[in-house]
Amino acid sequence: MKKILILIVALALVIGCKNDNTKGEEQSSAETAQSYTSIGKMIEAEEAFEAEKMAVYFKGMMVGDTMQAKMRAKVDEVCQAKGCWMKLNLGNGEQVMVKFKDYGFFMPKDIAGKEVIINGFAFVEEMSVDEQKHYAKDAGEPEETVEAITRPKKTYSFEADGVLLKD
Repeated sequence: MKKILILIVALALVIGCKNDNTKGEEQSSAETAQSYTSIGKMIEAEEAFEAEKMAVYFKGMMVGDTMQAKMRAKVDEVCQAKGCWMKLNLGNGEQVMVKFKDYGFFMPKDIAGKEVIINGFAFVEEMSVDEQKHYAKDAGEPEETVEAITRPKKTYSFEADGVLLKD
Protein backbone atom coordinates (compact mmCIF):
# COMPACT_ATOMS: atom_id res chain seq x y z
CA MET A 1 0.00 0.00 0.00
CA LYS A 2 2.87 2.37 0.85
CA LYS A 3 4.45 1.75 -2.59
CA ILE A 4 1.18 2.57 -4.35
CA LEU A 5 0.86 5.82 -2.41
CA ILE A 6 4.44 6.82 -3.31
CA LEU A 7 3.75 5.97 -6.99
CA ILE A 8 0.58 8.12 -6.99
CA VAL A 9 2.41 11.08 -5.41
CA ALA A 10 5.29 10.76 -7.91
CA LEU A 11 2.85 10.56 -10.82
CA ALA A 12 0.99 13.65 -9.55
CA LEU A 13 4.27 15.58 -9.36
CA VAL A 14 5.25 14.61 -12.92
CA ILE A 15 1.83 15.59 -14.27
CA GLY A 16 1.89 18.85 -12.31
CA CYS A 17 5.32 19.80 -13.65
CA LYS A 18 4.29 18.93 -17.19
CA ASN A 19 1.22 21.19 -17.03
CA ASP A 20 3.27 24.12 -15.70
CA ASN A 21 5.73 23.77 -18.60
CA THR A 22 2.91 23.70 -21.14
CA LYS A 23 1.45 26.89 -19.66
CA GLY A 24 4.83 28.58 -20.06
CA GLU A 25 4.99 27.58 -23.73
CA GLU A 26 1.45 28.88 -24.32
CA GLN A 27 2.32 32.17 -22.62
CA SER A 28 5.49 32.54 -24.69
CA SER A 29 3.52 31.90 -27.88
CA ALA A 30 0.87 34.41 -26.80
CA GLU A 31 3.55 37.03 -26.08
CA THR A 32 5.00 36.53 -29.57
CA ALA A 33 1.56 36.88 -31.15
CA GLN A 34 0.92 40.09 -29.21
CA SER A 35 4.12 41.80 -30.34
CA TYR A 36 3.20 41.59 -34.06
CA THR A 37 0.24 42.57 -36.20
CA SER A 38 -0.50 39.95 -38.86
CA ILE A 39 -1.29 41.15 -42.37
CA GLY A 40 -2.22 38.77 -45.19
CA LYS A 41 -1.75 35.04 -44.58
CA MET A 42 -1.16 34.09 -40.92
CA ILE A 43 2.53 33.28 -40.41
CA GLU A 44 4.76 32.54 -37.42
CA ALA A 45 7.75 34.66 -36.41
CA GLU A 46 10.01 31.66 -35.81
CA GLU A 47 12.71 30.57 -38.27
CA ALA A 48 12.92 33.86 -40.18
CA PHE A 49 16.30 34.71 -41.74
CA GLU A 50 17.83 37.99 -40.62
CA ALA A 51 18.16 40.56 -43.44
CA GLU A 52 21.95 40.20 -43.58
CA LYS A 53 21.71 36.43 -44.14
CA MET A 54 19.05 36.91 -46.81
CA ALA A 55 21.37 39.41 -48.54
CA VAL A 56 23.95 36.61 -48.89
CA TYR A 57 21.34 34.38 -50.53
CA PHE A 58 20.31 37.17 -52.91
CA LYS A 59 23.97 37.76 -53.91
CA GLY A 60 24.21 34.12 -55.00
CA MET A 61 21.04 34.22 -57.11
CA MET A 62 20.81 34.91 -60.84
CA VAL A 63 17.99 36.68 -62.69
CA GLY A 64 15.08 34.23 -62.75
CA ASP A 65 16.12 32.27 -59.63
CA THR A 66 13.54 31.88 -56.85
CA MET A 67 13.47 30.46 -53.33
CA GLN A 68 10.85 30.02 -50.62
CA ALA A 69 11.90 32.20 -47.67
CA LYS A 70 10.91 33.98 -44.50
CA MET A 71 12.94 37.02 -43.49
CA ARG A 72 13.10 39.75 -40.84
CA ALA A 73 14.11 43.27 -41.86
CA LYS A 74 13.52 46.99 -41.32
CA VAL A 75 11.21 48.89 -43.67
CA ASP A 76 12.95 51.65 -45.65
CA GLU A 77 10.03 52.81 -47.83
CA VAL A 78 6.35 52.09 -48.45
CA CYS A 79 4.22 52.99 -51.47
CA GLN A 80 2.65 56.31 -50.53
CA ALA A 81 -0.18 55.89 -53.06
CA LYS A 82 -1.83 52.91 -51.30
CA GLY A 83 0.76 50.74 -49.51
CA CYS A 84 0.99 48.23 -52.39
CA TRP A 85 4.76 47.66 -52.03
CA MET A 86 7.58 48.26 -49.60
CA LYS A 87 11.37 48.26 -49.70
CA LEU A 88 13.26 46.48 -46.94
CA ASN A 89 16.83 47.15 -45.83
CA LEU A 90 19.15 44.16 -46.35
CA GLY A 91 21.77 45.65 -44.05
CA ASN A 92 24.45 45.82 -46.75
CA GLY A 93 23.43 49.03 -48.51
CA GLU A 94 20.95 47.12 -50.69
CA GLN A 95 17.19 46.81 -50.57
CA VAL A 96 14.63 44.17 -51.48
CA MET A 97 11.43 45.26 -53.25
CA VAL A 98 8.43 43.51 -51.66
CA LYS A 99 5.10 43.14 -53.42
CA PHE A 100 2.08 41.28 -52.08
CA LYS A 101 0.68 38.12 -53.57
CA ASP A 102 -2.22 38.88 -55.93
CA TYR A 103 -2.38 42.41 -54.42
CA GLY A 104 -4.36 40.64 -51.71
CA PHE A 105 -3.37 43.11 -48.99
CA PHE A 106 -1.57 46.41 -48.48
CA MET A 107 0.69 47.85 -45.81
CA PRO A 108 0.16 50.99 -43.72
CA LYS A 109 1.98 53.93 -45.32
CA ASP A 110 3.63 55.11 -42.07
CA ILE A 111 5.79 52.09 -41.17
CA ALA A 112 9.23 53.24 -42.40
CA GLY A 113 11.79 52.24 -39.76
CA LYS A 114 9.64 49.45 -38.31
CA GLU A 115 10.54 45.76 -38.28
CA VAL A 116 8.62 43.23 -40.36
CA ILE A 117 8.79 39.51 -40.98
CA ILE A 118 7.72 38.48 -44.47
CA ASN A 119 6.97 35.04 -45.87
CA GLY A 120 6.84 34.04 -49.53
CA PHE A 121 9.17 33.82 -52.52
CA ALA A 122 12.47 35.64 -52.95
CA PHE A 123 13.68 36.16 -56.50
CA VAL A 124 15.98 38.24 -58.66
CA GLU A 125 14.62 40.11 -61.65
CA GLU A 126 15.61 42.75 -64.13
CA MET A 127 13.30 45.73 -63.57
CA SER A 128 12.41 47.75 -66.67
CA VAL A 129 12.88 51.51 -66.92
CA ASP A 130 9.11 52.06 -66.95
CA GLU A 131 8.60 49.97 -63.81
CA GLN A 132 11.42 51.77 -62.00
CA LYS A 133 9.88 55.12 -62.90
CA HIS A 134 6.45 53.94 -61.72
CA TYR A 135 7.84 52.96 -58.29
CA ALA A 136 9.84 56.19 -58.03
CA LYS A 137 6.63 58.18 -58.63
CA ASP A 138 4.77 56.06 -56.04
CA ALA A 139 7.52 56.84 -53.54
CA GLY A 140 7.08 60.57 -54.16
CA GLU A 141 10.49 61.08 -55.77
CA PRO A 142 11.10 64.43 -57.51
CA GLU A 143 10.51 64.51 -61.28
CA GLU A 144 14.26 64.99 -61.93
CA THR A 145 15.01 61.70 -60.13
CA VAL A 146 12.29 59.87 -62.08
CA GLU A 147 13.57 61.19 -65.42
CA ALA A 148 17.17 60.21 -64.55
CA ILE A 149 16.17 56.52 -64.70
CA THR A 150 17.31 55.32 -68.11
CA ARG A 151 18.51 51.72 -67.77
CA PRO A 152 17.01 48.41 -66.61
CA LYS A 153 18.31 47.32 -63.22
CA LYS A 154 18.90 43.97 -61.50
CA THR A 155 16.75 43.99 -58.39
CA TYR A 156 16.18 41.77 -55.39
CA SER A 157 12.48 41.08 -55.09
CA PHE A 158 10.07 39.27 -52.82
CA GLU A 159 6.44 38.25 -53.25
CA ALA A 160 4.99 38.07 -49.75
CA ASP A 161 1.88 36.10 -48.87
CA GLY A 162 2.00 37.12 -45.22
CA VAL A 163 3.60 39.84 -43.10
CA LEU A 164 4.11 40.32 -39.39
CA LEU A 165 4.47 44.00 -38.47
CA LYS A 166 6.22 44.61 -35.15
CA ASP A 167 4.04 46.70 -32.84
